[in-house]
Amino acid sequence: MAAPISGHGAQNLLQFLRLVEQLKRVPCTGWAYRNVQKPESVSGHMYRMAFMALVTKDEHLNKDRCVRLALVHDLAECIVGDIAPADNIPKEEKHRREEEAMKQLTQLLPEDLRKELYELWKEYETQSSAEAKSVKQLDQCEMILQASEYEDLENKPGRLQDIYDSTAGNFSHPEIAQLVSELEAERNAHIVTGSQA
Repeated sequence: MAAPISGHGAQNLLQFLRLVEQLKRVPCTGWAYRNVQKPESVSGHMYRMAFMALVTKDEHLNKDRCVRLALVHDLAECIVGDIAPADNIPKEEKHRREEEAMKQLTQLLPEDLRKELYELWKEYETQSSAEAKSVKQLDQCEMILQASEYEDLENKPGRLQDIYDSTAGNFSHPEIAQLVSELEAERNAHIVTGSQA
């Protein structure tokens, strides 16, 4: 059984949880750049990704690890914000900032949790496991699902086509590829219907 958190440890944990709370208020930048009204927060994106990891079936993957990866993959954004390609920040610089943020964040946790969260983030960043690769596909699947929902909300079928184009050919996990195929069929039907209206 784990030792109870000391007074200082409780203060650090509260500070960590307050930083994580920022994710509720950090908008997903890509949507803001595309003039989506009331874009989802980073935490909203991560929450649905975690659910996607929970309900996706694959006996070759550690489902618990996939859920954890989904919950941690954008954690650094509570400090650095959601850096999008349109920000023109080189990948190396984005990674450096996020790594620094992860070190800052995890310093607030007991050593075992510090190591676990940092290693999960690093695993996702380096795509060093089958679980990380699957969660990366869930990340992109969640993004195009959200794009489809924004198009429906705005009643502008096809408006966010560039989001779909950016993920073309990226889905190799059978169940995720099937989800994407179904989503695209539904979306294409809406686009056809919308153009005939």
